[in-house]
Amino acid sequence: MQRPPSRAHPDGVTARPDSGGPDPGALARVLARTCVDAVAAVGGYAGGVYLRSRSEGLLRMAVLTGLPGPLFRPWWRMHANRPYPVAEAYRSGQSVHLADAESAMRLYPQLMAGLPFPFASLYEPVVHGTERFGVLLVLRTATPGVPVGAVDRERLRGAAGRLAGELAALVASGAPVLWEGDPVCVRVPAPAAGARETLDRLAEAVLSVDRQGLVAFANRAAEDLVGPAGPKLPGRVLWEALPWLAHPAYEDHFRAVFMSSEPVHFAARRGTPPPGEWLSVGLYPGADGVTVTIGATAKRAYAPAPVVRPASAGLGSPADRASALYRPVALAIALTEAVTARQVSAVVTEELLPAFGGRQLAIYLLDERHLHLAWETGFPRGFLRPFDGVALDARLPGVETLTSGRALFFESMQHLAAAYPGIPLDADVGARAFLPLIASGRPVGSCILGFDTPRGFSPEERTVLTALAGLIAQALERARRYDSEAALARGLQAALLPQRLPVREHVTTVGRYLPGTQGMDVGGDWYDVIETGGGRLALVIGDVQGHGVAAAATMGQLRSAVRAFAVTGSTPDQVMGGTNQLLIDLDPGQFASCCYVLLDPASGVVRAVRAGHPQPLLRRPDGRTDVLDLAGGVVLGIDPQATYPVTELRLETGSVLALYTDGLVEKPGTDIDVGVERLRAALAAARPVPLTETADRLITDAGGADRPDDIALLLASRT
Repeated sequence: MQRPPSRAHPDGVTARPDSGGPDPGALARVLARTCVDAVAAVGGYAGGVYLRSRSEGLLRMAVLTGLPGPLFRPWWRMHANRPYPVAEAYRSGQSVHLADAESAMRLYPQLMAGLPFPFASLYEPVVHGTERFGVLLVLRTATPGVPVGAVDRERLRGAAGRLAGELAALVASGAPVLWEGDPVCVRVPAPAAGARETLDRLAEAVLSVDRQGLVAFANRAAEDLVGPAGPKLPGRVLWEALPWLAHPAYEDHFRAVFMSSEPVHFAARRGTPPPGEWLSVGLYPGADGVTVTIGATAKRAYAPAPVVRPASAGLGSPADRASALYRPVALAIALTEAVTARQVSAVVTEELLPAFGGRQLAIYLLDERHLHLAWETGFPRGFLRPFDGVALDARLPGVETLTSGRALFFESMQHLAAAYPGIPLDADVGARAFLPLIASGRPVGSCILGFDTPRGFSPEERTVLTALAGLIAQALERARRYDSEAALARGLQAALLPQRLPVREHVTTVGRYLPGTQGMDVGGDWYDVIETGGGRLALVIGDVQGHGVAAAATMGQLRSAVRAFAVTGSTPDQVMGGTNQLLIDLDPGQFASCCYVLLDPASGVVRAVRAGHPQPLLRRPDGRTDVLDLAGGVVLGIDPQATYPVTELRLETGSVLALYTDGLVEKPGTDIDVGVERLRAALAAARPVPLTETADRLITDAGGADRPDDIALLLASRT
């Protein structure tokens, strides 16, 4: 919760000095004014604006008011494909109104796992025509059972509409409406001090804090907390002025009071003399800030007493116990989205390590009675290599935690060395936890958590870590099944694609296929080149709707059907019509798009039909590249009476014909025409020969590491 110094800008805008975003001039003032007005219009206490960034699909918080910015750093960035209301409003272009925590938990459990507080939130997309700039949001007091009223909905919609108009005007003037870096914090008026003499009589410390965390007033008892030699409290950030309140265990309490209208009470350990003193902290929220009270408290009911000092982020305090209630929920939700073992390990690194202050993580998976290293982070390079592939009879803590089914905790490296004499250690100082990964009674592997300093493990902490290990084991077991099933499905799909293409005089063909990288299933894209007799070649590309083994199987049936119709001498329209009828007769509950091109290599004459498939591209010998305008019919598998008109054209020597599936040109949130134009420009800029290099370039340009759909490409060049 450390906050670097800030500098002020006009209109109450405060910009972070390390911000890499646009100069907070006109854009920042427009955003700040709209945000403050929208919060006031609907009776909120905080709000913000997310804007799109240079990274595709990434939204960044550009303006925040009514909340301490650093305290909400985890929510400064938001990917448009995440299951959060901000992303949903941006993707759909529709308003999202959450009147209370119950509705938010039902619709967006991941949001409430991170912010488990009673608050209402309203999200309005900022859209001008087809231009999507971002999302305007307002937070206000929860109204359980009472939906957001029509007047407030209209007010927020009007504010977002006016903001969209102003942003469109900035774009028209040449100003980029993108945001990079940290959000700009908009200051709200600080609460008045008042009644100083009355509050100075109290033995309890009383502070008034604005909604950015700045102390506006402190009574005499509060000033005594920093001592006569310390700097004055007003004007300083609360948890900087009293650094012992900056403990990570207390962050959830501060988040709660800034997010909801409910008071919060917790015990905090003061870090200045007298050492170890426990104080009672009360937080009382209001529309313009928070009143903080700090006073003496009774001795804690539970205080862990391990050999070394208690964990600095342990679960002994009330704050830690409250945090632990939703930590497993947050981790469980994140694990449900992880598909592969690598993704599961990444989730554990991002969610589990920070929650307990860990620095090292290693995950071993069991295979044929040996433990193999699947993931590591934080350990010295090569340190874990000798332990890769160890048998289950080895006397090592990572092995014994799995064979015994019991978690092992070592509060210092000396304790670990004493329990396992001669075991290599990666550090002289630290602590280690070894967790068994067991799913439904089946051993999966073991997990090692490392800490840089000695620390204790309270009973609550050991219970939570052991429970989380079970969740991780379940996710890893599911991921291993997925890996096996995905390999089988991809093998099936690869077997159904042509292993080689015919080699013919006067024409060169090249095909490429890339599977999607998102989700658990393979797709149904395919291509083929068929010798039809009379010297002609049929170029085919298609895309079966949906994913999975069923789509791949349907793809194989369609490819066989097209090939059977083609080799019997059927005309292009007969091939497409017969395949359409076959798919309807099969009744697999699926449909497919297809493009069929019959080419005479000697003359260059082309006769083509299209069934709901993207238009091919044609690169002429002079480099001019166009999107063809082939007549088309509906997709296959829908209408038994569908007809497929034939388009005739001529392929000149040196021309390149490109057939492709929509995975090459379509991206979520972007019009497909933009992708087609990008592909057309890339084909125009590519070298015409060799054709393999052209195909590789087109695939590389469009097929990044994050592909939601399969990609198939078929190029044909008349030589």
